[in-house]
Amino acid sequence: MRLRNIPGARYVIAGHEAVIKNEKEQKGHWEEVFGNDHPVRVEIGMGKGRFLMTMALEHPEINYIGIERYSSVLLRALERMDAMEEPPSNIRFVCMDAAEIEEVFEPGEVDRIYLNFSDPWPKARHARRRLTSAAYWERYDHILKQDGVVEFKTDNKELFEFSLEQVQEAGWELKAHTFDLHHNEDLNRGNIMTEYEAKFSAKGNPICKLIAERKR
Repeated sequence: MRLRNIPGARYVIAGHEAVIKNEKEQKGHWEEVFGNDHPVRVEIGMGKGRFLMTMALEHPEINYIGIERYSSVLLRALERMDAMEEPPSNIRFVCMDAAEIEEVFEPGEVDRIYLNFSDPWPKARHARRRLTSAAYWERYDHILKQDGVVEFKTDNKELFEFSLEQVQEAGWELKAHTFDLHHNEDLNRGNIMTEYEAKFSAKGNPICKLIAERKR
């Protein structure tokens, strides 16, 4: 259902002012896109945009970019934004494959990356496609500023354990982690729930979270 093609989605996306169509041309120029030099934070696999839009509203001093591979999903995020009485002006969207993220951002151009309930790619032969594989940590290392961090949440314990191993393998510093976010007072403080997080939590599924800082 998540990947269902929606007729006309690409047409709507192409004409929406919040969507960046020539994202690779913006490499090194995101300050010009937003018209300010505020920190840039990126959510990869932003789904319907609940998390990112809430963050943008709560933190107007930060610029947010939502990356979503599937046009049908991005369309739902745009519909959510358009339905808001006062949509945030500090948010942009890109429809792209995250594997190309180094072609979109210069080294040090991104302040923080959010990974929320990413596709677990359960088959072993697809492990490199996971957004928390060592290959992706290397990509993040190339675009984050010196003390930049990645925050990752999931309800998939196997994926979380894999991710913890990959953080170490990639040479990143694990700043904090928990296998039960909503019962961890420190890490849950100020937590913004995604659509999936609310859904899984309602079923009693514990949410895992880690925060990792790039190597210096």
